[in-house]
Amino acid sequence: MSATAASIADFAFHRQIEALYTEHHGWLRGWLRKKLGNAFDAADLAHDTYLRLLSSGHMPQQDESRRHLSQIANGLIIDLYRRRQIEAAYLEALALLPEQQAPSEEARALVIEALVEIDAILHGLAPKARMALLMCRLDGLSYREIAERLEVSVSSVEKYIATGLIACHRALHAQNA
Repeated sequence: MSATAASIADFAFHRQIEALYTEHHGWLRGWLRKKLGNAFDAADLAHDTYLRLLSSGHMPQQDESRRHLSQIANGLIIDLYRRRQIEAAYLEALALLPEQQAPSEEARALVIEALVEIDAILHGLAPKARMALLMCRLDGLSYREIAERLEVSVSSVEKYIATGLIACHRALHAQNA
C-alpha cells in the first residue's frame, strides 16, 4: 500500500471512529454510569474505550457497535477494579511502615504502575503457571513442593515457571523497545 493509500485509509478510519463516537458516546457514558455509579469514572472509561478502539485499528460492524463498545468497556471496568484493589493493598502495606520510611508520591505512583503491569502479566498466564511462579518466587517453594501442591509432575512445574518467566521477559523487553 502506498503512503497516499495508507493516509486515505487512516483518514477513513478516523472518520468512522468519529461517527461511532458521535452516535454512541452518550449511550456508552450512560451505560457506564449505571454500572459504576459514578459519572467521573464513566466519562474516563468511555474516553478510554474509544482510545482502545482507535489503537486496535479494528472498526466493528455497524449493527455490532454497541456490543463491541460494551465489551471493551467491560474489560476496562475489570482493569479499573483490579487497579484499585492493587492500589488499596499497596497503600495498606505502606500504612504499616514508619512515616520516615514512606516513599514519595512519585515513587508510590511508579510502584503502583509496576504492580499493575505485573498483575496483567500474571493474569495472562494459565492459572497453574501463575500459581507455580508465585509459589516459587514469593513463597520460595521448591519445584517438588509446588508439584505436590498443584498435584502435577515436577516437569510440569518446570514448564509452568518457564512460561511465566518468558512472559515477564517479553513484557520487560517490549517495554524497553
